[in-house]
Amino acid sequence: MQRVAVVTGASSGIGEATARALAAQGWLCVLVARREERLRALAGEIGGEVELCDVAERPDVEATAARVLERHPAIHLLVNNAGMPARGTFLQVDPDLVERVMHVNYLGGVWCARAFMPGLEAAARQGGAHVVNLVSVAGTVSFAPAGAYAASKHAQLAFSRSLAAALRGSGINVHAVLPGFVETEGFPQKNVLASRLLRAFVIEPDDVARAIVRAVARNRGETVVPWFPYRLIGIAQALVPGIVARFVGMSGYRKGSI
Repeated sequence: MQRVAVVTGASSGIGEATARALAAQGWLCVLVARREERLRALAGEIGGEVELCDVAERPDVEATAARVLERHPAIHLLVNNAGMPARGTFLQVDPDLVERVMHVNYLGGVWCARAFMPGLEAAARQGGAHVVNLVSVAGTVSFAPAGAYAASKHAQLAFSRSLAAALRGSGINVHAVLPGFVETEGFPQKNVLASRLLRAFVIEPDDVARAIVRAVARNRGETVVPWFPYRLIGIAQALVPGIVARFVGMSGYRKGSI
């Protein structure tokens, strides 16, 4: 039996790297994103399938899921990876961007989980299914220079934890993967971060993809990538939020990068 994985935001970055890693292990990947040319090129390389979808639009997600489930009644893995940046404080960022980032980063995962649940439940009856939510260390740290993004990731982490509790015992395992700064097309961290210290800890999409595969294989609930220093920063946020607030307030983006 071939395992089927649905990967959102698969046209580049972490989504593309994850699809490649899964395909290398024999998964059939259904690649979901908005950029058809990129998706078809990747699908041709890894033997995947293409679905054009804007995860922020609930009717679009529901229609996409219906098409996929018609072909694949059992979905063994859903990777909610689609995401977007939103740089700027809540006083600076465009209001439309605040709404858009919440729809993509948070609600997109909610709509996908609901729409693909029949397929996940079918796979659970066959032996098990998984949902991976690509959150971010920003889901645990209130990073003021990207306030709306951090808020969307806080919401996404709460959703992931709540979903895990709701599905406990169902055979559907929920995993949250929280990367630190990752160098991707949509998030060119090395060019925009002002702090030399933070730039030293920027990682690559392949690092996150490997963490996703390990989280599923070892059934890890939450994974921080890399553990140091990001896990410590998350703990510090809970214990000494004032100190962390001063640090992140000094660690913004380079002038002109927003």
